[in-house]
Amino acid sequence: MNLTPPSFTASTAQSHILIVVENLPVPLDRRVWLEATSCVRAGYVVSIISPMGLGWVEPYEILEGVHIYRHPVLAEARSGILDYAREYSHAIWHWFRLAKIVWQRCPFDVIQGCNPPDLIFILALRYRWQGVRYMFDHHDVCPELLVAKFGKRSIVYWLMRLLERLSFAVASVSIATNESFRKIAITRGGKSESDVFIVRSAPNIDHFIPAEGEHFYRKKAKTVLGYVGVIGVQEGMEMLVSAASHLIRAHRQTDVHFVIIGFGSALDSMIRQVSDLKLTEYFTFTGALYQTDLIAALNAIDIGLACDPKNPMNDMSTMNKVMEYMALGKPVVQFDLVEGRVSAGSASLYATLNDPTDFADKINLLVNDRDLRGTMGAEGRRRMLNELSWTYSEPHLLAAYARIFSKLKS
Repeated sequence: MNLTPPSFTASTAQSHILIVVENLPVPLDRRVWLEATSCVRAGYVVSIISPMGLGWVEPYEILEGVHIYRHPVLAEARSGILDYAREYSHAIWHWFRLAKIVWQRCPFDVIQGCNPPDLIFILALRYRWQGVRYMFDHHDVCPELLVAKFGKRSIVYWLMRLLERLSFAVASVSIATNESFRKIAITRGGKSESDVFIVRSAPNIDHFIPAEGEHFYRKKAKTVLGYVGVIGVQEGMEMLVSAASHLIRAHRQTDVHFVIIGFGSALDSMIRQVSDLKLTEYFTFTGALYQTDLIAALNAIDIGLACDPKNPMNDMSTMNKVMEYMALGKPVVQFDLVEGRVSAGSASLYATLNDPTDFADKINLLVNDRDLRGTMGAEGRRRMLNELSWTYSEPHLLAAYARIFSKLKS
């Protein structure tokens, strides 16, 4: 593939940041995009290496001042450890290839690696001898993610623990999505407290504005329930369908509809489960939606659902879907997860751990109580406006960069 963007030079007053992300194409990875555009506004030059996909296939382009370099991805579905090994080996080769192109255009000062996987430190080591520092952007707890996906600990789990430890060891500074991740950086990662910054994932409230929503979804039923996110085994989609069945049959709530937004490895099995339970008329599967289409769909729902089961990974993770529901003033139903409570507070009802029947009971309570829905939705919107939006995360991101650049000068 030919990739020959024009050369450029950062001014002496500017520093160049290279962000590497593998999980989603940019700008669809909303956390990474907010980080990148915040850094551009702060005066940094920002380049990103990301995969192609989901309509974003240009190998190079500039968006909102961010230089984006994309690489092709393997076509195989990710269903096992060997699939992940092939995918990540393919990605590593492209990281080195594209980083060389970026360096030739304009040397970078910092590499920000966004996991998963916990492998980007390998690229950082390549440029360390040239004075480049590594910022570890800790999105997921990969060892616990492995257990959530494959259900058991093994030698691969301990390999993931080693890679996590090496990521922290190479990083001069790390950023965590919440307090639980910060504790991991300090304990398992061995980082100094002064080198770990909490940068919460949060939607941009300038875009997530409550409105009437898309009428196509709104007309489906008196009460519209929504889910947005990855549709995978670890997201608890089977329990969501079981809860829907209980809500419709045991609680006799037949004037409801479920709008499922997203894609993932469990989508086909979820559709089959819905069909087997004869619930097809109660579900709409939209596939992936982005930007204005996503916000229009979420504005059409009455209740946001987060069916992630309680496990070591989910318990310490901040769920983007919960933040997005709250930003649009939607009450939430979720299982009782540690960081879920930190995010939502009284804007959510919390079902008994991994119990789809109680999950359905909590939905039923909200279906029957419009005033409670309004109160909870207003509280969620207030929390986002006053405490949790990206406006409050951005200063912590820039403080982390001030810290890492101070180390460059020392």
